[in-house]
Amino acid sequence: MTFSLVARCARTGMFGVAISSSSPAVAARCAYARAGVGAVASQNVTDPTLGPLTLDLMQGGLSAPEAIAEVQRRGKFIEYRQVLAVDPAGNTAIHSGPNSLGIWTQAEGRDVASGGNLLANDGVPAAIVEGFVGSTGHLGDRLIAAMRAGLAAGGEAGPVHSAGMMLVDKVAWPVADLRCDWTEECPIETVATAWQVYKPQLDAYVQRALDPRAAPSYGVPGDE
Repeated sequence: MTFSLVARCARTGMFGVAISSSSPAVAARCAYARAGVGAVASQNVTDPTLGPLTLDLMQGGLSAPEAIAEVQRRGKFIEYRQVLAVDPAGNTAIHSGPNSLGIWTQAEGRDVASGGNLLANDGVPAAIVEGFVGSTGHLGDRLIAAMRAGLAAGGEAGPVHSAGMMLVDKVAWPVADLRCDWTEECPIETVATAWQVYKPQLDAYVQRALDPRAAPSYGVPGDE
């Protein structure tokens, strides 16, 4: 009941995850990324331990394919899980267990991997990859374009209600972690709207953390 992608910006080295589901708060359980290490989506009857495990394995020197192979070996009930990963070299890997729900499939390209379950059709992940590869600009813009492409290709078999997007760059925390935990409208468009508001302020929030003396004003009443 989820479709997602993990991706790397070849120009900046930034990593990102975008995800949507009919379940509530999907990004809180399924999206993982670590600056300089990679991005992971762990979904389908979710085991939240698999995201950090995959990142730890890649941080320890394994490539995305090697890390996913190790996750397949270590993971409990791995036949129920989907796990997607991208590493600093742009390598990607996907595990989709045979007990994944409904129509499930996956697709990969350089710097991007997509997977889904309970899909409207088996072309959705390929459309997501094509949407990412065919887009330009900031990694966040490309993730949104890819998710919109997946939705346009059919998305999930039923309506989606939650979505999220996480970006990591050169600092130890996500530089963007935008979520819509539940809506009767389109959660992908809700996240897209939040991104358009947040994107121009992203660098300023990082600067405030690193050195508030050089940070721009907050732009709120009483702030000079």
